Amino acid sequence: MKRGVNVKINGTVHQRDVDVRSTLADFLRDDLDLTGTHLGCEHGVCGACTVLLDGEPVRSCLMLAAQADGHEVATIEGVAPSDDQLHPIQEAFWAKHGLQCGYCTPGIIMSACAFLRDTPTPTHGEIREMLSGHLCRCTGYHFIVEAIAEAARVMATRGTA
Repeated sequence: MKRGVNVKINGTVHQRDVDVRSTLADFLRDDLDLTGTHLGCEHGVCGACTVLLDGEPVRSCLMLAAQADGHEVATIEGVAPSDDQLHPIQEAFWAKHGLQCGYCTPGIIMSACAFLRDTPTPTHGEIREMLSGHLCRCTGYHFIVEAIAEAARVMATRGTA
């Protein structure tokens, strides 16, 4: 069975008929070819599929695409301000070696965007608490914490959130 959805994703309105059983992650990846949203556990535990729904982090593997009807979704593809410029969080991940395989990185960056908006000058402890909802098997989190702390410093200097 299909249902029509009207959802704004990364600033672009998409109107589609979706299978009522399709997850938001599957809709983003399969229907819209936004493959930066990764599927890890498909149980909401790993955080790899995190996107922002109306500015708040959600696990797109746990949400049905039909539930996004009338809402705004931001994915990793929409984080950078332009094609030739990275977001400060992306820059910090690159500069501070906050990623290795990169599989968990999009979900962490999406959570970090909302976190730094709400907590512009976080402590390392607060960053680690935010990261508790994300699994990374490569980095040990040290460089991820450093990257988010650096992004917070840069964003405060630039006056961005």
